[in-house]
Amino acid sequence: MDAVTPSHRSGAQSKRPKVIGVLGGSFNPAHSGHLEISIAALEALPLNEVWWLISPANPLKDAANYAAYDVRVARARTVANDPRIVVSDFENTHCLQYTVDTLEALKQHNPDKRFVWLMGADSLASFHLWKDWESITERVPIAVFSRPGDETAGETSIAAQKLSSFEVEFENAAAIVDKDPPAWVFVPTTNNSMSSTALRSAASKASRKTR
Repeated sequence: MDAVTPSHRSGAQSKRPKVIGVLGGSFNPAHSGHLEISIAALEALPLNEVWWLISPANPLKDAANYAAYDVRVARARTVANDPRIVVSDFENTHCLQYTVDTLEALKQHNPDKRFVWLMGADSLASFHLWKDWESITERVPIAVFSRPGDETAGETSIAAQKLSSFEVEFENAAAIVDKDPPAWVFVPTTNNSMSSTALRSAASKASRKTR
């Protein structure tokens, strides 16, 4: 699925909005940590699907380190390996770079769906540096997933502290889907240490050894 567009179904089922978890990022490359977060989201929240939005580039990262876009999309589709996970080039197709703009466009193009933003705790640690980050929290509920080294980000990060009054306990995680944002939950059950940076570093070392 290359672009995310509204689906049309008849009957009572079509009147119920689908709930979509959105995991955005450069996926440079996609790995088992992305998959673990997605499966955990599907288990903890009443989601119909998780959409992986492959970003053309991350404004906070060096574009020189990026693999070709088509390569990243193809790798993501291989790693996803679950019919409930949709890999999309929505941001690339609509020339979007910032999450705040992406969410606005998603809602405009999919008025029949509800969205929950998914992120790792490592992203929460730097969330306050994102463009209009507080506006993001006002657009959709957010689910944050623990990552090794950032297990306390749900308490210590600048964003978490500012949003503390809107946090939902993990035991009631499913409730964020029906809450008006801001609303967020920290999911402590994920612990995959895999990272795109580590994979790129390993690939670079392997390449140097074969020269």
